[in-house]
Amino acid sequence: MADLEFYTHPMSRGQIVRWMLEEIGVPYQQHALHYGTTMKAPEYLAINPMGKVPAIVHQGRVVTECGAICAYLADSFPDADLAPRPEERADYYRWMFFAAGPVEAAVSNHAAKVVTPPEMQRMYGYGSFEQMVAVLRTAIAGKSWICGGRFTAADVYVGAQIVWGRQFGTLPDNPEFAAYAERLTARPAYSRARAIDDALAAEMTRA
Repeated sequence: MADLEFYTHPMSRGQIVRWMLEEIGVPYQQHALHYGTTMKAPEYLAINPMGKVPAIVHQGRVVTECGAICAYLADSFPDADLAPRPEERADYYRWMFFAAGPVEAAVSNHAAKVVTPPEMQRMYGYGSFEQMVAVLRTAIAGKSWICGGRFTAADVYVGAQIVWGRQFGTLPDNPEFAAYAERLTARPAYSRARAIDDALAAEMTRA
């Protein structure tokens, strides 16, 4: 068994963790799973009972959920310098959890055409889709990265959602998102991760 194992599908949120793994630059063993079959097999359900990817197993410890995996990898491999420094922790955790909660929920509900009536918006963690987008813009307004002048694991997680949102039209475009996405996609680790997943997707399609 490898020290670090990665369970994924190339057309999934596993792309976020792939990017994070390329950023930290450590070797890992890949397990490519299929929807409806190997993701639901007892062997994988023992790792993630949700039957979804991504997941990692590091030295026998299981971590699931993209934001948690990114944060865990940043802490576990400090040489990559992607974990927050003391003065960066407030922005790091604020926007990491904002992306995991309000952004994920608002984007999913918006894509499903779920409209929250004004009188019910306080029941939802994001209020309205438009409010979530306005707040997300403040995360990167006037700075290069989520924590200011330095790229961190929070940029992988938050940034992936902005890059995908612009690509698939699940987030509206604006100058802040566009400039941020351009900086993110210019990173060598992002390019490597995309190339690996594109090749894996083609391989799994042929099979």
